[in-house]
Amino acid sequence: MEKKFKNLISVRASLIFLYLALTIPLPIIASKDLKLIAISLFALGFFIIIDITNDYLITCENKISYKVSFTSSILGKKSWEIFWKDIKLIKSLPTSQGSKVHYFVTNKEESFLVPQRIENFQKFLSIISIKTNLEVNELSYLSPLWTYKLLASLSISMIIGEIVFYLI
Repeated sequence: MEKKFKNLISVRASLIFLYLALTIPLPIIASKDLKLIAISLFALGFFIIIDITNDYLITCENKISYKVSFTSSILGKKSWEIFWKDIKLIKSLPTSQGSKVHYFVTNKEESFLVPQRIENFQKFLSIISIKTNLEVNELSYLSPLWTYKLLASLSISMIIGEIVFYLI
């Protein structure tokens, strides 16, 4: 049975709200001559940030597939697909922030980043465990989920502050 895993809504929302918080003032403060260009670039950027947060993962009986959006592929991110039988191990590496990233390593020594910001992560881990017979206890979200919620809250606060400041 096929199962689709989308990016976490808290991750998507935090990135979208941060984009809005950082760019909403630009069309407002742009000079009259540049206002149309500023609004157009704002809209284009908004489309891009929504599109790049729409990557997703699909698991089925035989394989796991990671699908990236059109914009993500233009920016260099690649879709990938691995058959469960080809995964020989999961390699963990530390990040500079003290977290860990994990890679599926295939029989051909290819490495594929394990998505760590997806919804139903525990369900995803149980599928990995069942299909590969590998230990998944060490796998977790890349960052604690509260960090995304905090970033979204701070970004919303910035947007409200910008609107209030503009109206005063």
